[in-house]
Amino acid sequence: MDENAILLVHCPDRKGLVARLTGFIFDHGGNIVRLDQYSSPENRFFMRVEWELKGFALDRAALTGALPGLAAELGISYELFFTSERLRMAVLVSRQDHCLFDLLLRRRSGEIDVDIPAVLGNHEDLRDVAAMFGVPFHFFPVGADAAEQERQLLEVLERERIDFVVLARYMRILSPAFVARYPRRIINVHHSFLPAFSGAKPYHQAYARGVKVIGATSHFVTEDLDDGPIIEQETIKISHQDGVEDLTMKGRDLERKVLAQAVQLYVEHRLFVDGRRTIIF
Repeated sequence: MDENAILLVHCPDRKGLVARLTGFIFDHGGNIVRLDQYSSPENRFFMRVEWELKGFALDRAALTGALPGLAAELGISYELFFTSERLRMAVLVSRQDHCLFDLLLRRRSGEIDVDIPAVLGNHEDLRDVAAMFGVPFHFFPVGADAAEQERQLLEVLERERIDFVVLARYMRILSPAFVARYPRRIINVHHSFLPAFSGAKPYHQAYARGVKVIGATSHFVTEDLDDGPIIEQETIKISHQDGVEDLTMKGRDLERKVLAQAVQLYVEHRLFVDGRRTIIF
């Protein structure tokens, strides 16, 4: 497959940005295959542009070297990616297997184009799941000292050159120091009952209250628990005929779906964080 370049741009909005950026690509013989842009009410500009490198006048090194000058001229912040370079994702787990199974299956089928060099768990329960897919499993016991456990986790992440981290129903709070090592690079999933049904057994609480809609949310992790910028959300109608088991099953389906969607958006470089919100192309 031919390689494409992806340029993500954000900066204060002003006239001529799209023309100047696309003109740079055109002037070097590039063929744009997708372009998305958005100007926020706060006068912020966001753009994702993808173009073919086949026939482009600049090779990777020349393109990488040319962009800083263009960025300085236009006053933009940017990131450059190449479609041939897969991101490396680590998955943190506890005991629930549905999200891990789903991610590993989607990776194996090619639905999500990502490398998964490590699964890290604070219980042994999912070691066999990782082994089924040929992914190394690293065990860090729950009873261990929290700071030491995180140090060991970070050691594995750095050794495996991890680009971003996914919490696949990982039932332990990460410290602010850990989150700071991977800013906007940790994705979590939870049931959308928070904060109305926080704490243990949210589906039992929801059943007791007779809720008519359940949901799930994927989001970036910040220092504030479950308060990071939202990436994806899904809901489903339920009725009085649904018991706790039904709510749990349907909720897990939603969790699988929104987590996979978030990962796919991330690996395809379609996400911007704008304060507490996300911009998704």
